[in-house]
Amino acid sequence: MNTAEVIEIYGKYVIGNYGRLPRVIVKGQDNRLWDADGKEILDMFPGWAVSGIGHCHPKVVEAIRRQAGELLHMDNTFYTVQQGLLARMLSERAFGGKCFFCNSGAEANEAALKLSRKHTPKGKYKFITAERSFHGRTFATVTATAQPKYHEGFLPMLPGFEYVPFNDTEALQAAFNEEVAAVMVEPIQGEGGINEATPEYLATIRELCDEHGALMILDEVQTGMGRTGKWFGYQHYDVVPDIITMAKALGGGVAIGAMMARAEIAASLAPGTHASTFGGNPLACAAAIAVIEAIDQENLLTNAEQTGAYARQKLEALKDKHSIIDHVRGKGLMIGVQLTEAGADIVSRCLEKGLRINCTQGNVLRIMPSMTVTREQIDQAVEILDGVLSEARE
Repeated sequence: MNTAEVIEIYGKYVIGNYGRLPRVIVKGQDNRLWDADGKEILDMFPGWAVSGIGHCHPKVVEAIRRQAGELLHMDNTFYTVQQGLLARMLSERAFGGKCFFCNSGAEANEAALKLSRKHTPKGKYKFITAERSFHGRTFATVTATAQPKYHEGFLPMLPGFEYVPFNDTEALQAAFNEEVAAVMVEPIQGEGGINEATPEYLATIRELCDEHGALMILDEVQTGMGRTGKWFGYQHYDVVPDIITMAKALGGGVAIGAMMARAEIAASLAPGTHASTFGGNPLACAAAIAVIEAIDQENLLTNAEQTGAYARQKLEALKDKHSIIDHVRGKGLMIGVQLTEAGADIVSRCLEKGLRINCTQGNVLRIMPSMTVTREQIDQAVEILDGVLSEARE
């Protein structure tokens, strides 16, 4: 089928809730994509940050093939080897918590919110989240997402959520009371524009939660699984949360999400309190195990740190050349380029020239390549962006 035929089928049979680009992607390998017309794309935003170790990583592909021939799905009435091994591997790389498995970041965050209310006393029902956050599209997680544009058409939102400015410790303190069950924040806001939490901000959350008997939830859906140069974003700070959530890069392209909680908190999710039919299925868990093994064996945490620093250096150099760039920020391979004007057209022009990046918040270019990215690929991406910015200036 050619591009036009595929797009025609979508028009007739697929709900149009996505703003799709007029490309049909037929193949992905490492940091490159190919469309139905044979055009190659350097992917610096792979699968919306899902393909964290590149498209179709050989270890993940082999793990899926092997598992598919043994056991695709088993309900959680039984034990499976893969789910237990994955939980242990994640726990050992975080704070020693216990895991609940689901299928997405939104589901992981839903589980965290439910666990927080279940674990804390009945009078605690409120959640504090940060402005410009993004926690998912379900009713609870979109309510937690403190961006009004995501609420339009779905009002009223669920009660019990209060929003404070990100990194504003005074506003956080003012919002806190004995009715707060939990605070949910991202160590680095992704959709919000690659905004890093300050050490003071996270430390204040930890102190207030301890003082008031509330839980600290860190949404690691984008920052987890090594993207920042550490397994989880919170590990850049002198703080340990009560609960973390993860998804996106966890399965290497296979749908899987997870919530990890300290053991004494996790105990509140007794049988019958929460569930997921497909959560922790053998196929997804096998893929996630392969992801972790690849990150370890290929030293990808170091590559994320070092290549990320190199990418930021190269992008900083463009700032002196193009006045549209205000500054560059980020950690590891989670990079934001703050523009002085809208960036959507720049993203479109980059794609025309074979480079995929993203624009969020209207004027922040989001560059989040896989952890397998090389300096040569960074050079190629920066060269294309440089050319697009030069053409735009002219």
